[in-house]
Amino acid sequence: MNLKFAIMLLCAYLLGAIPSGLWLGKRVYHKDIRTLGSGNIGTTNTFRVLGKKAGLTVLFMDMFKGTFAAALPYLFGSFSHPFYNPLLIGLAAVIGHSFSIFDHFRGGKAVATSAGIVLAYNPLFFLICWLVFGSLVYFTRMVSVASMLGMVIIVGLSFFFHDLLLSGVAIILMCFIIYMHRDNFKRIRTGTENKVPFGFGYHKNSNK
Repeated sequence: MNLKFAIMLLCAYLLGAIPSGLWLGKRVYHKDIRTLGSGNIGTTNTFRVLGKKAGLTVLFMDMFKGTFAAALPYLFGSFSHPFYNPLLIGLAAVIGHSFSIFDHFRGGKAVATSAGIVLAYNPLFFLICWLVFGSLVYFTRMVSVASMLGMVIIVGLSFFFHDLLLSGVAIILMCFIIYMHRDNFKRIRTGTENKVPFGFGYHKNSNK
């Protein structure tokens, strides 16, 4: 393995491994979000237990660590080499986010970090992905459903860009994100999955 490639993979993993929700919760709010809500350190649980401001902070931190990781080939001046593709380097950040060396190899579900990788590689596709995700969150009011169903739709849309690597990585991320949400399936089936406090039908249901 080329030394430069190994260094980029290591840096991408360490960037992804930064446990934004955990560190923000402990240092600013003096709370360990692993013991609150769903116990996840990602954006959704941060919103739930620490509030909107903390949730948005973690969202952008998790997303942009994926962007910075995927941008490493540009920073190293090696983006023309096929093995130094931002998407491939960015995958190491996804692994780091979900299996963080700073949190006993645990972590979040990598949705925001995956989006950050796409932002570095193809900003137009990134906007399409967020439009799909945002629409699904609004209509289903469940981030888990929006994440999994959104990835299926995004894989389909990726083929319109005629970029085999983009589609291949999208398929990998779809499988990974669905696997990371495996515990959500039971709650979705039983109707006990957490819902966001906005979206389609929220005011109607809240007034019952």
